[in-house]
Amino acid sequence: MATLKRTPTAEALWDVLPLSSSANTWGEEVYFGTPISVPQEAHAQVVVEPGVVTFWTDGDSPALPYGPTSVSRAGDCRLAGPCNVLGALEGDAKVLRTVRPGDAIRVERA
Repeated sequence: MATLKRTPTAEALWDVLPLSSSANTWGEEVYFGTPISVPQEAHAQVVVEPGVVTFWTDGDSPALPYGPTSVSRAGDCRLAGPCNVLGALEGDAKVLRTVRPGDAIRVERA
């Protein structure tokens, strides 16, 4: 489960729910495709805390980092590029370690 802020990207994502996709991984990050394309917001970030819900605008994908990625420095959660911050996962984000490329993803409103 995740709690989302009221941002233009979060609202665009909310509007297309429920959605199904396939998981991709990049280091300790899970991301997946969506049918939305949004611009980068003014407060997009490259480095975030584990469990932050972001949206990678270059890939039209939510990005869920739970640890270091291929471009991390000193173990930070460094994203591929600036991502819109949407909110945060509830609970321990390390549960995402069980996700494998190609796993089915389903995102619904709670």
